[in-house]
Amino acid sequence: MGIFSKTLGYIRQRLGKTRDKISSSLSSVLSLGRNIDDLLLDELEETLISDDIGVETTAKLMSDLRSAYSNRQITTAEDIIPFLKEHIKDYWPHHDRQLHTAQSGPTVILVAGVNGSGKTTSIAKLAYILSQNKSKVIVAACDTFRAAAVEQLSIWADRIGVQIVKHKQGSDPAAVAFDACEAAVARNADFLILDTAGRLHTQKDLMRELTKIRDVVTRKIPDAPNEVLLVLDATTGQNAIAQAKMFTQAIDVTGIFLAKLDGTARGGIVVAIKDQLDIPVKFIGLGEKPEDIAEFDPDTFVEALFN
Repeated sequence: MGIFSKTLGYIRQRLGKTRDKISSSLSSVLSLGRNIDDLLLDELEETLISDDIGVETTAKLMSDLRSAYSNRQITTAEDIIPFLKEHIKDYWPHHDRQLHTAQSGPTVILVAGVNGSGKTTSIAKLAYILSQNKSKVIVAACDTFRAAAVEQLSIWADRIGVQIVKHKQGSDPAAVAFDACEAAVARNADFLILDTAGRLHTQKDLMRELTKIRDVVTRKIPDAPNEVLLVLDATTGQNAIAQAKMFTQAIDVTGIFLAKLDGTARGGIVVAIKDQLDIPVKFIGLGEKPEDIAEFDPDTFVEALFN
C-alpha cells in the first residue's frame, strides 16, 4: 500500500544502529583485497549469526554462497555483499506483504503481542496512517487486563482522531470485541483494529482468551479477522521467534509488525523471522511518532541494512 511508503533515506537513517553494526562487522571480515577461503567463509558465518540473522538462515545463505564460489559465480570478497543482498531480497514474494482487506464490510485487524512489545503504539500508527488515507477507522480496547491499557489506547485515539470502543478495566475482552464488531458494521467503518491483552506467550489460559476473541469476531463479521498481526519487539532478537511460534499456534498469525526497529542493532531478525516461520513482516515501526511506520519493503530494507 503506497500510503505506508518511506524513502530509502528515511529507512537508512532509522536503521542506523543495525546498519552500523552489520557494516562494521562485515568490513572487518571482507577487507579489501582479501581472498575467499575457508577461514573467510567461517568468519562471515559467525558474523551473520551474531547480527541476529539466525543459525538456520545463515546456514542456508552460506550454503548458497559456497556453491556460488565453487561454480565461480563469485570470485572475490567484494562480490559477497552484492550476492547476499540479492539472495536475502528473494526471501519475500511481493504478495506476502499486502494488507489483507475485506471484499465488503469492515476490514478487521486483530493485533496481539506481549507486554512491552510496543503493541498499543503500533496500533495507533496503523490507525493513523489508514485514517490519513481517508479511511474510517475504529479501534477496540480489548486489552482490559493491564492497568491503564484502555486509557492508553483512548489517549491515542483522541490524539490521532479515530473512534474507539471500550469497556471498563477488567471487563470481558470478548464482550468488547463483540460490541466493536457491531459498531464497525453500524457505522460503516472501513477498518476495525482490535487491541488485545499484552499476554505472555507462555500463559495458556490467556492464549485461550485470545482465541475466544478471534472466534467472536468471526461469528459477528463473516471472514473476519482479515489480518492477525503480531507485534514483536525487534530489540528482543531471537526471542521474538519463540513468541511468534506460540502465538501462531493460538491464532494463526498472518503478518508481523516489527516494532522498535530504529532502536536496535538486531535488525537482521527480520530475515530470520521470514525464513524460520514463513510469516511475512508487513510493517515496521521506526520511531515514536504516529507517522513512524512503513510497509516492509525487502529491496529498501536490504539496501538500508547493508551500507
